[in-house]
Amino acid sequence: MKKISLLLFGLLMMYSCKQEQPKDYLTLSGKIENNRDSIISIASREGVIKEIIINSDGTFKDTLKVESAAIYTFEVGNQRAPIYLKNGYNISLTGNSEDFLKSFKFSGEGSSNSNFIIAQVEKSQSIGNPQEILSLEEVEFKNKVAQIKFAYDSILDSYTNLDSTLYTSVKAQNNQIIDYFNNAYGKSKFMEKGKPSPIFENYADIKGGVKSLESFKGKFVYIDIWATWCGPCIQQIPYLQSLEKEYHGKNVEFVSISTDESQRSGGSWEAAEKKWRDFIKDRNMTGVQLWSGQDFSFQEAYQINSIPRFILISPEGTILDADAPRPSDPDLKSLFTSLGI
Repeated sequence: MKKISLLLFGLLMMYSCKQEQPKDYLTLSGKIENNRDSIISIASREGVIKEIIINSDGTFKDTLKVESAAIYTFEVGNQRAPIYLKNGYNISLTGNSEDFLKSFKFSGEGSSNSNFIIAQVEKSQSIGNPQEILSLEEVEFKNKVAQIKFAYDSILDSYTNLDSTLYTSVKAQNNQIIDYFNNAYGKSKFMEKGKPSPIFENYADIKGGVKSLESFKGKFVYIDIWATWCGPCIQQIPYLQSLEKEYHGKNVEFVSISTDESQRSGGSWEAAEKKWRDFIKDRNMTGVQLWSGQDFSFQEAYQINSIPRFILISPEGTILDADAPRPSDPDLKSLFTSLGI
């Protein structure tokens, strides 16, 4: 009996010695057709973690280590695609640089994760403009959101052997997308045309004193929400100034509200206000120039999460367009004309 035990123990030791230990690196290979670049960059949020040489025939192969299983960026020239990497994987990729993301096919150990992510991205791109979905009537909206949820769930369920971390995070993300649509739809009903506009009060006026939305009652009010650090906002300034000249003396007030705050001005609200005042002076900006200071209630009421944002309010203080055309958009003048401005 003792000999049998020793024999079993010996066999187990031999078997365990033959088992492959988990690799602390992964292998990435493949071929990119119609390639014109010589380097693949693999990047995380912190920056490039590996550069892989592309051969003249478009093939490549190399190994790399990643700190954790996650979605990384596969970059060739100025083109990018997501890729899911984890130590121990052996992934092969084929694609075409002329149809970069859509042509990508992954194979090998761990490839399901990246194929799934590509499918998820393509589905997201096919959804269209979220604002158009939010503008649907309630029954159509609910049907559309149900279709989106079904599509995302179907993609997730159709891919087997997904890494548990990826599956959990994407499942949560999909639920967040549905929650976003439902919550945004409910809030958007308060921002419909004809609803009373949210108000702002006691915003600092560059000319002195303060102004409130009530200050402009009886006029159409075209509001520009912007900041001195915002490049796209600054691009619209010449167009806005041109509009102000063209519509001077007409029943419309052009009101610019700066959202400059302390965090982007050295941690001081005084510095933020000075930065705004200096910018207005240096640019010789016209129209009504206001600074919201520490009061962001107006922006929050309009659910503004990116700037510039333009709003058009009626002389009675009701919403005409909660997301009005930009000054550079010819549709804005058409809108003014339809309103008799």
